[in-house]
Amino acid sequence: MSNNLVIIPTYNEKENITEIIQAVFDLPVPFHVLIVDDGSPDGTGRIVKSMMETYPDALHIVERKGKLGLGTAYIRGFRWALKRRYDFICEMDADFSHNPKDLVRLRAACIDENMDLAVGSRYVKGGKCVNWPWDRLVLSYGASWYVKMITWMPINDPTAGFVCYRREVLEALDLDAIRFIGYAFQIEMKYAASTLGFKLTEVPITFTDRIIGISKMSKGIIKEAIFGVIDMRWKSFSNSYSRKKNLLKRKRTLEMNH
Repeated sequence: MSNNLVIIPTYNEKENITEIIQAVFDLPVPFHVLIVDDGSPDGTGRIVKSMMETYPDALHIVERKGKLGLGTAYIRGFRWALKRRYDFICEMDADFSHNPKDLVRLRAACIDENMDLAVGSRYVKGGKCVNWPWDRLVLSYGASWYVKMITWMPINDPTAGFVCYRREVLEALDLDAIRFIGYAFQIEMKYAASTLGFKLTEVPITFTDRIIGISKMSKGIIKEAIFGVIDMRWKSFSNSYSRKKNLLKRKRTLEMNH
């Protein structure tokens, strides 16, 4: 029984799914795999279930009806993992844009550096992107800079989707309150963890644009990230202000009573 799990959301990933699962199982550190499939019409789910005959204890699948969004897929996976008491819970794409070998490094960063959350980062020293067109790179880097300026998070790649969490982080977060479903979900999770005082670190990775399959990026996802981050930061500021105001009021009441 492994205490490590990697959650991989899928939609129409039949070209990649067998190889990505096998790559995880070939790692020197044992990881279990949970596929969260959104009813892929190309038969991704059927391929996973056929592989489960070979890996009955290590490979699992949650099947959902239709495309329900990246964020809700991970939330479903987190709840599944917490019920089964995994200690290290990772996120990874199915298309090899994330190198499965880096799962070992992300987990090691949590253990060796005593961190609560390790982010596979493109935008720290040693990190890079491969095969991305210049406009996509500018958009991604600009989004990361924008998020950092708005949220003040000490993370250079806040939109990164290659992450390792300690179980304690996911147990502490109010998963019902996480509201983004696109790539802004990744920002919200890191921001929520940082706000609660958990320790975050970045591990340099090479991000390789998918070679097979179709990107899930859309204008709606970009819009959610741009405007959602401002709303998220404002609500956090407002809540913090309200808490301080209430504390000050209670302090004055106590002083008057004494």
